[in-house]
Amino acid sequence: PRCGDPLSDSPSLCRGRQRELLEGCVGALSSFGDEQDLGVAAERLRLARRHLGRITGHVGAEDVLDIIFRDFCVGK
Repeated sequence: PRCGDPLSDSPSLCRGRQRELLEGCVGALSSFGDEQDLGVAAERLRLARRHLGRITGHVGAEDVLDIIFRDFCVGK
């Protein structure tokens, strides 16, 4: 949720988790423009998209796999 009145003041993110994800997105994008290696640039865009997806509720297959391998003993 946004806090404050957007007509009189800039809205801000209320939750710390959202703020951290947005900062991660900005960090990935801020170094994107200076990158010469297309593979690294693509990875930075992917990370930025992933941060935004977590804010908006979009969960991709990669996120599900990360949780499965982090939280369960798969293949051990």
